[in-house]
Amino acid sequence: MAVIPVDLAGRSYEVHVGPGLLTRLPELAGPLLRKTAVTVVADANARRHWGPALDEALRASGRTALWYEVAPGEASKSWSELARLTDWLLAQGVERGDHVLALGGGVVGDLTGFACAILKRGCGFIQLPTTLLAQVDSSVGGKTAINTDAGKNLVGAFHQPALVLADLATLATLPPRELRAGYAEVLKYGVLGDADFFDWLTENCAKVLELYEKPLEQAVATSVAAKARIVAEDERETSGARALLNLGHTFGHALEAEAGFSDRLLHGEAVALGMVLAARYSARRGEISEDAARRVSAAVDEAGLPSEIPALRLSCTGETLVSHMQHDKKMDAGTLPFVLLHDIGDAYLARDVELADMAIFLTEQLQEP
Repeated sequence: MAVIPVDLAGRSYEVHVGPGLLTRLPELAGPLLRKTAVTVVADANARRHWGPALDEALRASGRTALWYEVAPGEASKSWSELARLTDWLLAQGVERGDHVLALGGGVVGDLTGFACAILKRGCGFIQLPTTLLAQVDSSVGGKTAINTDAGKNLVGAFHQPALVLADLATLATLPPRELRAGYAEVLKYGVLGDADFFDWLTENCAKVLELYEKPLEQAVATSVAAKARIVAEDERETSGARALLNLGHTFGHALEAEAGFSDRLLHGEAVALGMVLAARYSARRGEISEDAARRVSAAVDEAGLPSEIPALRLSCTGETLVSHMQHDKKMDAGTLPFVLLHDIGDAYLARDVELADMAIFLTEQLQEP
């Protein structure tokens, strides 16, 4: 098991990475579980697969789980679901010193974290991520949010968990497509800031996706450590360091919006394609070699993730995608910063991108290769 600290002034916590962690929850969470009744928010799939093990672990420690079930999918990150969840937590008598468990993927973590951020002006929560994407990205760093008609994650709060238990055993129940989508966020850490990790992934992609224990733990722990360093430096995305974690996301969110934030395009798939587009646009600006851009695309292809927009069969134009981008929460005084590349492992924040030029580029990318 790897233990990665997230060092924040007065609010530091640990991320544990390894197999079998859910069954050790009472031991690892320790005094965070103050009461015999423990509130657990879970999506239906996570509860079906891992609810019995969590129930048994809590029961063996003299505790009982109180379950709130969330429908899988982005639709659950809504105002209406947030209202239902907060009302339920209040009905259970959750206090500011309690810790709510969030069992599932990024949707459950985001929704539960936001509910805990606003409940009685802030109560605690513990992340129990059961998807690869959540384990390496959304469960770490304290970003919580819901979606609105205007776009994804536009209403939320920074609210750090008290503990993250990334149980690698839970990944065995993921559909292959979900696992590949999570791998996109692993690959992102190599592309944005660690060329050696990128090279390691090109050699070990198949082993990670086939859930070989040691390569999988190394991939997850390296990713979490990379995010922890950035979050410690720039918790609330004010210095620009944390903004680098958005590599692929501005492109990806626009594609997700055009796909209706549905299972037609998973978040990780959108990020993977967004990274390819960021690399290609960087090459178009002469800031990264064409060969490096091709290496990013090849790594995405190797993982079975989309690397071309036409494969999505979207009926849109470059201007349409740019219009989605203009709803991005990173818009500042009419300017939208993009995370681009000087090289693999060397990302930077570009504030000089003309959206008209971006529309031309995206129109080109919409053509069949």
